[in-house]
Amino acid sequence: MSSGASASRPRVVVVGGGLSGLSAAIACLDAGAGVTLLEARPRLGGATWSFDRKGLQFDNGQHVHLGCCTEYRSFLDRLGTSDLAPLRGRLALPVLEPRPGSGDPRVGWIRRSRLPLPAPLHLAGSLLTYEHLSLTERLALLPPALRLRTTKLGDPKLDRSSFGDFLGRHRQSPRSVAALWDLISLPTTNLHASDISLSLAAKVFKTGLLTRADGADIAWSDVPLARLHVEPAAKLIARLGGEVRTSARVSRLVTAAGAGGGPVVSEVLLDDGTSLAADAVVLAVQHDVAASLLPPEAHPDPTSLRSLGVAPIVNVHLVFDRRVTDYAVVAAISSPAQFVFDRTSAAGVEEGRFEQVLAVSLSGAENEIGERPQVLIERMSKALTDLFPAARRARVLDAVVTREHDATFRGVPGTAALRCGPETLVRNLSLAGAWTDTGWPATMEGAVRSGRGAARAALAAVGRSTEHRTGIAAHQEDRSKERQEAIA
Repeated sequence: MSSGASASRPRVVVVGGGLSGLSAAIACLDAGAGVTLLEARPRLGGATWSFDRKGLQFDNGQHVHLGCCTEYRSFLDRLGTSDLAPLRGRLALPVLEPRPGSGDPRVGWIRRSRLPLPAPLHLAGSLLTYEHLSLTERLALLPPALRLRTTKLGDPKLDRSSFGDFLGRHRQSPRSVAALWDLISLPTTNLHASDISLSLAAKVFKTGLLTRADGADIAWSDVPLARLHVEPAAKLIARLGGEVRTSARVSRLVTAAGAGGGPVVSEVLLDDGTSLAADAVVLAVQHDVAASLLPPEAHPDPTSLRSLGVAPIVNVHLVFDRRVTDYAVVAAISSPAQFVFDRTSAAGVEEGRFEQVLAVSLSGAENEIGERPQVLIERMSKALTDLFPAARRARVLDAVVTREHDATFRGVPGTAALRCGPETLVRNLSLAGAWTDTGWPATMEGAVRSGRGAARAALAAVGRSTEHRTGIAAHQEDRSKERQEAIA
C-alpha cells in the first residue's frame, strides 16, 4: 500500500461506475477516504443509463424499485433525488389480457387493500377476485403463498431446485404460473419461473409481497436515470473531493506483500499504461470482468464466476402521435408485451403536446435479444393495439430498441454458491456488483447494497470503518439481520 496516502487520507480506488461503484465511492468518501473512480466506458451508470434521440430522452430500459428497497431509497436520499422517483401509493397494478375480435382487453388487478391489513392479508381481497384465474385457481394460491412466507431465506436447500418445481409441487396450473407467479418473478429475477432458483424467487415473494404490506408498492423515476442518480452521484463525488475518470479501462491489479503479512493490492494498472497507487480497491464490475481482473491470490477459482452466466433484457420504446392509454403502468399476459410504462413526461414531451411515449420492457429476453429492431417494433406496436384500443387509430412517430445482453446474472439453481461476499483473500480488495452475495436478485437494490458492503470492507482494511466491524463481519451481520427480518 502507498504509505503516504495511509498516513493522511487513505486512497480507495473504485473500479466500475455502475450503481454499485457509485454507492461504494460515496460511502468511502463519507467515511473520510479519498476516492478515485474508474469507468471503462465513456459514461457512468452501468446497466442504468439514458440517451437523447430526436429531442427526447430515453432510458436504456425501464427500471423500477419497490417499497422494500430501503437501501436504494437511502441512496437516492443521499443524492437528494428521492422526490424524483416517488412511491406511487399503495400497490395497484392493472393486468391486461387482449381479447382478439372484441374491443377492450380483460383487466384484472393486483393491489393491496385500502384497509390497514397486515401482510399477507393485504392482498387477500385482490387475489380472491383476480379476473384472470378461476375460483379454484385463486384458492389454490394460498398454500404456496403461506409456504413462501414461512421459508427461511438463506437455506442452502432452496438453491437446489427451481421455482417452477416448487409451484408444480403445490399444484399450480400453467395458467396460474403465467398470470400471477411468473408475472411477478420474471421482471424481478429476469428468468421464468421454470428456470429461476427457488432461493431467489422466495426472496422476491417473501420480502416484496408477504412480509410488509407496503413492500411491493411500486416506484419509478419521473426523469431520465441520468438525472436521477448518475449525474447527481458524479456531482456529489466531486463535491466530496473524489475523482471520476471515464474511458479508463483497468488492465490489471498488482499485488505485493502487505506489512501485516499476506498479499495486498498495491497499484491499479490502466490500459493506457498509467497506474494508480491504492490503499484499498473496490472491484465493482460484472462478474465476467471480475473473473478476468481478480488476482490469483484473491479467489480460489476466479474463472468460476463466469458460470453465473447472463440473462438479457430488451426494451422497445414507441412514440405515438396521440395518447393511447391513461395507465401509468400495466402488466400484460397472453401478449408479446410484458410490462408497459408511460414515459411521456420523463422523455421530455412538452406539456400541451399530444404525443405519448411508451416503453415496453421484456425480461428474460433470450428469444428477443437477437431479433432485428424492426421486427420487434412491429410486434410490440401490434401488441399495444391489442392492449390499448386507442392505439389502433394512432401512428407511431418514432421507435427505438435498446438491449442489455448481460443485464443480470442467470440465477438458476446452484448459483448461490458462486456469489461472493464483499471480502476476498486479498485483504484490501473487496467486490461489489448486483451479482455478489447480497441475498437479492440482480436489482438496483442489490447493486447499492453490494456497493455499501464493499465500501465497509475497504474502509475496514484501511482502519476507517466508522462501524468498528470488519468487512466480513458487516456482511454476515447484515445478511443475518435481513434473514431475521424476513422470517419475523
